[in-house]
Amino acid sequence: MKPAVEGARLVLPVGPRDHVEGPASAPVTLVEYGDYECSHCGRAYPIVKRVQRAMGSRLRFVFRNFPLTTVHPHAQHAAEAAEAAASQRKFWPMHDRLFEHQLELEDEDLVAHALAVGLDVDRFSPELVGGVHVERVREDFKSGLLSGVNGTPTFFVNGERYDASWDHDTLLAVLWDVAEATG
Repeated sequence: MKPAVEGARLVLPVGPRDHVEGPASAPVTLVEYGDYECSHCGRAYPIVKRVQRAMGSRLRFVFRNFPLTTVHPHAQHAAEAAEAAASQRKFWPMHDRLFEHQLELEDEDLVAHALAVGLDVDRFSPELVGGVHVERVREDFKSGLLSGVNGTPTFFVNGERYDASWDHDTLLAVLWDVAEATG
């Protein structure tokens, strides 16, 4: 696997600030820069879930926010809602719910999603309205720009940008190849 663009590498290494599913010891780390309102990300979501199930402990998955606000007016608040959920240790349930309800991203929908995943809405709502998590989303976005992200979804495999097909069979085959090559 080669990066699509010379030097297209993940600038911000995966670390404690990230939202991670899977063990740190996994031989493969898949990072996605995504947008909750992006239809392409919506199509990638179940593919990534299937790949995660297939690879099990051999894959570590990281999601970073990259809201394309010029074309997706609800993406920024959706990303902030996911970060507000993270502050209550429920990032992944909210992440999943947002992708499973992509057409329901108005602020009142975000509150309903927060309730559905068991968040303390009295804490969630003021954080969303007050922009408490704007900077966290901005950090992800900036790291994406520095890594050459210009659309969503954009994937990185073990730090290298992955621009081949992300259909299930192709992505899974590439990830297995990387896992076998790295031990």
